[in-house]
Amino acid sequence: MKRVPITCWGWAVVVCLAWLPAHAEDTHFDPELDLNYKLNSLIRLNFQAKEDRDAGEDNQASIGPSIQLYFKPLLKLKNVTTFDLNDARSRFLVFEGGYRYLTTPGEPATNRMILSVTFNFPLKAGFRISDRNRSDLDWKKGVSNWRYRNKFTLERTVKIGSYHLIPYVAAEPYYVSQYDKWSTTDLFVGCLLPVGKHTQFDTYFENENNTGKKTNQPVKVVGLAVHFYFSREKQ
Repeated sequence: MKRVPITCWGWAVVVCLAWLPAHAEDTHFDPELDLNYKLNSLIRLNFQAKEDRDAGEDNQASIGPSIQLYFKPLLKLKNVTTFDLNDARSRFLVFEGGYRYLTTPGEPATNRMILSVTFNFPLKAGFRISDRNRSDLDWKKGVSNWRYRNKFTLERTVKIGSYHLIPYVAAEPYYVSQYDKWSTTDLFVGCLLPVGKHTQFDTYFENENNTGKKTNQPVKVVGLAVHFYFSREKQ
């Protein structure tokens, strides 16, 4: 009987965190949808559609596929990620390659190739850290630029009654080639909310400081990502 109110409470947290701060001045709302399909124990396909403002860019919509390659899960990592539906976080090493098509109102579209490698480490007391190293190569109007972004995340599963949520904090600096410097730093605080066997919400607040085009231009974002996880293998 406890599962119903706890699940309802989880949905309430999603709605409150996603919409209430978005009414604040100069705070934006970025939605995201991710579809994940696990082919086998080593390969997973992903399709993503989202709205974002990475590295000081204007409001962008991006869409595209990617593929993830990883190895067998580590026992210690598997134990600290038991309630996380994203089983890639139980793998020590994860490779990802993908493509994104980005559109910005009033501007030509951008084609982006993505390559990343992520390391996951278990810590004491149920904590987990991850270090994602990602490179983006962009083509726009015949001009190419690249950027490197390094995202460091710390998280821990918290039990409330029979429900498990996963709060986290993260930091991600960007090196952008067109500015030839580390021009952006993103700071995140958020929470993963699993719902059932296939759906997980990621609601977060992001503060971005960007010195690429001018002096520091802070941007505040409330994000809500909905992740769906399916598998070809029988669970």
